[in-house]
Amino acid sequence: MNNLQSKVNSIPNWLMFLLAAACGLIVANLYYAQTLIGPISSSIGIPLGAAGLIVTLTQVGYVVGLLFIVPLSDLIENRRLVISSLVVVIIALIGMIFAPNTATFLISALFIGIGSVAAQILVPYATFLAADEQRGRVVGNVMSGLLLGIMFARPLASLITEYWGWREVFILSAIVILLLAIVLSRALPQRKPTPSLQYGALIRSLGSLLKATPILRRRAFYQACLFGSFSLFWTVIPLRLTEYFHLTQQGIALFALAGVAGAVAAPIAGRLADRGLTKWLSGIAIAVSALAFLTAYLVRGDSFAALALLLVAAIVLDMGVSGNLVLGQRVIYSLGSEMRGRLNGLFMAIFFIGGAVGSFLGGWAYAYGGWALASLIGIALPVLAFLYYLTEAKQPSGNA
Repeated sequence: MNNLQSKVNSIPNWLMFLLAAACGLIVANLYYAQTLIGPISSSIGIPLGAAGLIVTLTQVGYVVGLLFIVPLSDLIENRRLVISSLVVVIIALIGMIFAPNTATFLISALFIGIGSVAAQILVPYATFLAADEQRGRVVGNVMSGLLLGIMFARPLASLITEYWGWREVFILSAIVILLLAIVLSRALPQRKPTPSLQYGALIRSLGSLLKATPILRRRAFYQACLFGSFSLFWTVIPLRLTEYFHLTQQGIALFALAGVAGAVAAPIAGRLADRGLTKWLSGIAIAVSALAFLTAYLVRGDSFAALALLLVAAIVLDMGVSGNLVLGQRVIYSLGSEMRGRLNGLFMAIFFIGGAVGSFLGGWAYAYGGWALASLIGIALPVLAFLYYLTEAKQPSGNA
């Protein structure tokens, strides 16, 4: 295999497709349980008020991996790091399948999140294969695969559960991840970074890097708010659809499938970012996300029209979140190649903390305040991001 000591001018289409597919298949493991909260909670005995922990712990594990595993991509050979992370995912999936009690299930969920950071090693890896002027396109295409994985995970999990059961979702995933690990071990070129720091110093440098990079803090805050709103929505909407619209898992799957349309925003945002439109597109993405959740909040009744409005809100919310994610990564990956792994780890960790908080608040709010309380929290998060965005809008235009 070729050693990626220096960046080449273009990335082969087959490799870009493989990286996009791999990111989608890996990150899907974070979301399979999102529409299965009801069946899993009933099966393993988790009360409704704590059901959000099923998703939250997976996201917490992802944050841990982003902070302590992804920075290793600046230190050790990337292909080996990806395969090792996938082995963790496979073992955790097996633990979840055979979990005899709640504790084992939740611990397995935590380690699924830790291992799934392999996707966030592959995304910056892809940028090393691309020329600077193509970076937005490459990030947009690879992130499209990742976002499709997120969005297909929910309907696929619901459909499999409808016909076979929730454990079969994770059996299938374990088989897929095993096959993926074999393919990646043979197909990926090696990338050996030239480290200037030891691991301990590398981890300690994260705080300094965050402090010294205001655009990283800003971009991470935007996405944390939007992803918190996104996670809250997809944590509570299955409960809403079951309780008020009496949808089965198959119906929930079809609803979630519509959210896949939101992934179209990712490659479009990447191409427009390459033209220097990042700042204004960010404001649009944040505003659209807030309006989408406001629409969902205003929906009343259980009519077909109400269900259709919820569906439109879901698609628009997904578009806003996915578009803003690519815009943020386009900026982050322009800050420096030798610290790209750490920058990406910090960026993703901060916004996944937002997602974990959103998932937990969603389950709690729905249990104690219903759809109205959950929706108000979902609206407040992108509004908070937009208020912060207004402080950027007063600054000169640029890549920020």
